[in-house]
Amino acid sequence: MEYNFREIEKKWHEYWIANKVYKVEKNADKPKYYVLDMFPYPSGAGLHVGHPLGYIASDIYSRYKRLQGFNVLHPMGYDAYGLPAEQYAIQTGQHPEVTTKKNIARYREQMDKIGFSYDWSREIRTCDPEYYKWTQWAFIQMFNSYYCNDEKQARPISELVAAFEQVGTEGLNVACGEELSFTADEWKAKSEKEKQEILLNYRIAYRGETMVNWCAALGTVLANDEVVNGVSERGGYPVEQKIMRQWCLRVSAYAQRLLDGLDTIDWTDSLKETQRNWIGRSEGAEIQFKVKDSDLEFTIFTTRADTMFGVTFMVLAPESELVAQLTTPEQKQEVDAYLDRTKKRTERERIADRSVTGVFSGSYAINPFTGDAVPVWISDYVLAGYGTGAIMAVPAHDSRDYAFAKHFNLPIIPLIEGCDVSEESFDAKEGIVCNSPRPEVTPYCDLSLNGLTVKEAIAATKKYVAEHQLGRVKINYRLRDAIFSRQRYWGEPFPVYYDADGMPQMLPVDKLPLELPEVDKFLPTETGEPPLGHAVKWAWDTAKQEVVEVSKIDNKTIFPLELCTMPGFAGSSAYYLRYMDPHNDQALVAKDVDEYWRNVDLYIGGTEHATGHLIYSRFWNKFLFDLGVVCEEEPFKKLINQGMIQGRSNFVYRINGTNKFVSLNLKDKYEVTPIHVDVNIVSNDVLDMEAFKSWRPEYKDAEFELEDGKYICGWAVEKMSKSMFNVVNPDMIVEKYGADTLRLYEMFLGPLEQSKPWDTNGIDGVHRFLKKLWALFFGNTDTLQITDAEPTADELKSLHKLIKKVTFDIEHFSYNTSISAFMICVNELSNLKCNKRAILEELIILLAPFAPHFAEELWHTCGHDTTVCDAKWPACNEEYLKENSLTYAISFNGKARFSMELPADMPREEIEKAALAHENSAKWMEGKTPKKIIVVPGKIVNIVI
Repeated sequence: MEYNFREIEKKWHEYWIANKVYKVEKNADKPKYYVLDMFPYPSGAGLHVGHPLGYIASDIYSRYKRLQGFNVLHPMGYDAYGLPAEQYAIQTGQHPEVTTKKNIARYREQMDKIGFSYDWSREIRTCDPEYYKWTQWAFIQMFNSYYCNDEKQARPISELVAAFEQVGTEGLNVACGEELSFTADEWKAKSEKEKQEILLNYRIAYRGETMVNWCAALGTVLANDEVVNGVSERGGYPVEQKIMRQWCLRVSAYAQRLLDGLDTIDWTDSLKETQRNWIGRSEGAEIQFKVKDSDLEFTIFTTRADTMFGVTFMVLAPESELVAQLTTPEQKQEVDAYLDRTKKRTERERIADRSVTGVFSGSYAINPFTGDAVPVWISDYVLAGYGTGAIMAVPAHDSRDYAFAKHFNLPIIPLIEGCDVSEESFDAKEGIVCNSPRPEVTPYCDLSLNGLTVKEAIAATKKYVAEHQLGRVKINYRLRDAIFSRQRYWGEPFPVYYDADGMPQMLPVDKLPLELPEVDKFLPTETGEPPLGHAVKWAWDTAKQEVVEVSKIDNKTIFPLELCTMPGFAGSSAYYLRYMDPHNDQALVAKDVDEYWRNVDLYIGGTEHATGHLIYSRFWNKFLFDLGVVCEEEPFKKLINQGMIQGRSNFVYRINGTNKFVSLNLKDKYEVTPIHVDVNIVSNDVLDMEAFKSWRPEYKDAEFELEDGKYICGWAVEKMSKSMFNVVNPDMIVEKYGADTLRLYEMFLGPLEQSKPWDTNGIDGVHRFLKKLWALFFGNTDTLQITDAEPTADELKSLHKLIKKVTFDIEHFSYNTSISAFMICVNELSNLKCNKRAILEELIILLAPFAPHFAEELWHTCGHDTTVCDAKWPACNEEYLKENSLTYAISFNGKARFSMELPADMPREEIEKAALAHENSAKWMEGKTPKKIIVVPGKIVNIVI
């Protein structure tokens, strides 16, 4: 019987749907296992063969755990909000919901063809109001919470208000934007608006002034990774740095818990290190600097207070409020010109660029340790978001300060004995301190660090700062609060209206979801408001508790709603929780359901989410943990980053000035231009010439110079993209070879975590493997040929060797070596002409996670009436792997002369006798008596003569 993959795959896809094979419910009688893919953004291009790599890997593991007896949750949904759909809407006038639904249908069709074991009854879409209701709900909880540093958790904002009523800010240790100080009486005397403004300083969801990447052409704020070389990644529009008032989430409050949590989860060391660097914990001191001839003073944060004696200038971030305060009239024109240049660069670009730029403010600051008046400069190598936006520069021991000092001819004072700073700065993490204070200068303070080690000097300086009230010892983090506003249409609406004082108020929870309104334009309004400013019905009636027309706003009972929408990460920050209980309209997730599924056991996705999504999801989950909504503090126990499948491009070579194309190995005879060609009309680097002529009009009259009757294309490994014509549609592979071949081949390409090129040249071999395995069951006949005869020792050994290998490889995500092991086993069983049910049925189960349609067909053909998904994973019996005999190399004076096979359990003495008695031994011993016989068990017998 022929292996007809088209009929088989269609048949079992329909069976799985009809019998709800992949539907899963909470089951207390089974251990749970939750496998999750990072859900896709459904683009119009659909999936290419690189996209399913992680999905296939997670599907294999899900099926494997189910065969082991686990109750496996394996859901899928769509990250459906975002900029691409909206840009398409702006260009075409088509509503983004229409294109999004169309794209989702395309994705679903493609994923169904590949045979994933998703429980589609749990599908979520972030643009579905029943889904984003819970994103809005979580936002309201964050607005109504503050973070207590003493209790290390989020607490109700009402508790903070009660504390203000009783003691003001006395003893307050909470996360905030600005350190405030007031008494209970002062709090009570404030107006309601003033109180609400103060509370925004403490809320976990708050409105604040932040520096953003503003793209006027797109009418929105962009994330750092959406900006490349000062322009938007989408469209290439200019982007500038701009201070805006918008919604933020106080992610920074969770910085230490985000660090500590990394020690409790099974992620790669490199990914953990990436997160640690992003969070950026620093222990140091905040120190006050007074401005010369002024009442002004400002604070800097330093991890190296011991270097205070080497400060020769100060630097402000261009965005710092101090720039306007410290710029003198004489310097204003030059400073303004510099600020205008720097606002076009993102923070990421400023960090990466090592060129030196800056401008003198005209002011000087007094070093509190030396009394020196040091100049205050402005430079874009200092960032406003880290520390205080102002630094003390110690050029002798910091490379960027050193480059700046050299460029602007500023003093450089070394602080470590014997260090040479004539050509570059000196890393001062170790050594003996000197010049603190400098011997030729009268000491300004009574602290001397000379002769101490660096470690001793740091401790002594921090103690001095605290005791002399020059500042305070502090732990700082690089992690910033998340900007949570987008000036776009296609996103989750904020459940916020603004009262008569312009202060934000939350909608009642029982009125959620606040649904995205219809607008007639997706661009900003003429007055620069976000697209929701076009909505006719977008005001909140507090009396009727409903959305009404904007024209009815009276600022008494009817108020304007927020015009911004939430960013893309809003919908993806807690989606894994909603999968657990997707149809619950009373809670994000029911308590008993959460306590059963708990968190994600295995999460698979790309490294591009190492900082953004994974930081935000962990923060979101920790907040919900504080509220008692979830029972686990970390959302993802184990994380695997799959590599990227790169494109394997093909080229044809056109002879210059002609429409003639020359084959690869003949091109050196001519002057040619290589041209990318659609890889889908190339097979094993051989061009389908008729398809090429039909591909594009300019090639319809193409001529070819061939080699051996074929046109051989050149090739290169490049990023898979439409512009290089190397995008391979998985539908074409499924149509030609079948989904099971695609699944096996993607895993066979190489280790899961590594990037590798897509190369169809090897796919035929994988397809032949399936045909060869099929032949074990049917031979050359149309009927099943398996028997119930007892397996031989060799057949059992081959099978159990495979069980051991595949079980180990799946647990370690070494799927490529699993497939190699299958091929070896099938070759062995074919040579043994094995047709034993006891062997082949176990082989089907082992293959089921990799090639589910193929396995399901054979499983039922063998007489089973239940799905192979519910079979039992085979156990390896080590007894079958024991060797009955071993091959020994027989050596004479260390030189191997022949080999012989002996029983594996033969005693040493018997081995020696057998070696000496062998007919070849007499030849090499030449009648001599052995001086010594050395036996290395299972390997060598060395006869010394």
